[in-house]
Amino acid sequence: MLTGAILAGGQSRRMGGRHKGLLPFVNESIVERQIRTMKQLCAEVILVTNDPRSYLPILGSSIRIITDYIPGKGPLSGMHAALTLATHSDIWVVGCDMPLISSAVAEQLWKVKRERRSAAAVPSMAGKLHPLHGVYDKRSAGEIEKLLDIKEYRVMTFLNRICYNGVDLQQLEAPAEQLSCVANVNTPEEYERIISLYDAALASQTSNA
Repeated sequence: MLTGAILAGGQSRRMGGRHKGLLPFVNESIVERQIRTMKQLCAEVILVTNDPRSYLPILGSSIRIITDYIPGKGPLSGMHAALTLATHSDIWVVGCDMPLISSAVAEQLWKVKRERRSAAAVPSMAGKLHPLHGVYDKRSAGEIEKLLDIKEYRVMTFLNRICYNGVDLQQLEAPAEQLSCVANVNTPEEYERIISLYDAALASQTSNA
């Protein structure tokens, strides 16, 4: 059984303060799309946010909404809350600014984690790790808490303290169009680029049908 966790923190300064998860993507918000994708694989989905009131009118009781134990410390705070409160022992963690997350990729990462009995499986692309589309062991929450206690907030520091497997996306048994699953939105320009990327992929699928 797998829990899906969406980290919806951050101040989104480069997006003018707009909640990135609530940006429209096709006919729904990014976070609604993520939830729909996660439910293809996950028995439970959690949203971690310190502004539940912005999400409740859209999501209602469709998923669990929780807040950070230690707010304002970046993604590690959200990961700590998600891993601590998840019902299941394995958690697929994503950032709320990633509209193209892939359940097929996550399933492959989960398989790698179980087969190698590691604390996490994290995708990489062109040699760069993308920890916010990774699958983590619930027991890793203790390592995050230790880092937060010493005011160390970098996700890569956390990864270097656990036994994780980096997995090249291009070597996974997943559809080629899902290799863009780690693309994220930090600026209006990136937002427009990802929409264009999605539209182009959709057009290609239609023409090949």
